[in-house]
Amino acid sequence: MAHKKKILLVDDSRTVLLMHQLLLADRGYELLTARDGEEALEKALATRPDLIFLDVLMPGMDGFETCQALRAHETTRDVPIIMVTTSGEPQNIQRGFDSGCTDYITKPFNDNELLDKLERYLQQ
Repeated sequence: MAHKKKILLVDDSRTVLLMHQLLLADRGYELLTARDGEEALEKALATRPDLIFLDVLMPGMDGFETCQALRAHETTRDVPIIMVTTSGEPQNIQRGFDSGCTDYITKPFNDNELLDKLERYLQQ
C-alpha cells in the first residue's frame, strides 16, 4: 500500500484551515496544520510533508520568511510550497517566488485551481 501523501496547511485563520481540510478531507491525504511560520517550520522538519500550502500574512514569521527557512533546510528544500494569500499584487507574487515558493494562489481561492496545483505537484 502506498503511503498517504502528507500536506501541511499553514494559515493563522482557523476558517481558512477548515476550508482546506474540508476540500481535501475525502481525497486520501494526511493533513497537518500549523497556525504560524515557526510552527510550520517545526512540523515540516519533523514530518517531511509532500506539499505545503503556506499563507503569507501571519503573525511573527510571515510566509516569505517561512518559505526561505524551509528552503534553507536539506529535508524541506525540495518540498513544493504553494503560497495562498490575499496579497495578489505583482510585487508580492514576485517576492513569493524570490523567497522560494513553487506556486502562488490568491484568496479567495478557486477549489479547482487549488486541487489542480495540488495534483500537479504531488505527481512530480
